[in-house]
Amino acid sequence: MKIEIINKSKFGLPKYETSGSAGMDLIANIDEPIVLKPLERQVVPTGLYISLPEGYEAQIRARSGLSYKHGITTANGIGTIDSDYRGEIGVILVNLSNEEYTINSGDRIAQMIIAKYEKAEFIEVEELSETTRNDGGFGHTGY
Repeated sequence: MKIEIINKSKFGLPKYETSGSAGMDLIANIDEPIVLKPLERQVVPTGLYISLPEGYEAQIRARSGLSYKHGITTANGIGTIDSDYRGEIGVILVNLSNEEYTINSGDRIAQMIIAKYEKAEFIEVEELSETTRNDGGFGHTGY
C-alpha cells in the first residue's frame, strides 16, 4: 500500500524497524524540549501529514518501552487518524509516573499502525439473538 505523506519535520519518514514490525515510530518534531510533569498531558507535534485511502485509519499507539520504563503513554489509548483528516499528526502523551519526563526533538514518542476498517450500518430491532454468554459482562468468566 502506498500512502501520500507531507514531511515538514526535521526527520525522515516513518519506517518499519524490522520485517515483522506492525508499527512505524513517530518522532517528536519540536523546537524546544517538553517537560511532562506527573499526570500532565500535551500534544506533541510530528510534522507529518498523511492522506489515507477511505476504509483505512492510522492508529497512534504508545511505545511499550516508554510506557514500561517511564510511565509515558498515549492519553486516549489508541488515537485514530481518519482517512479524511489532512492536518498535522499530533500525539497526545500523558505522564503516569511520579517523575517529570523530558521529551526532546527527535525522540521516538509513539507508533503508527495502518489498519483497514469496515463501515457498519445499524439495524434497529426489538430483540437480539441468544448466546450462551448473553449479558454476562465484566468479570463474568472469573477474571
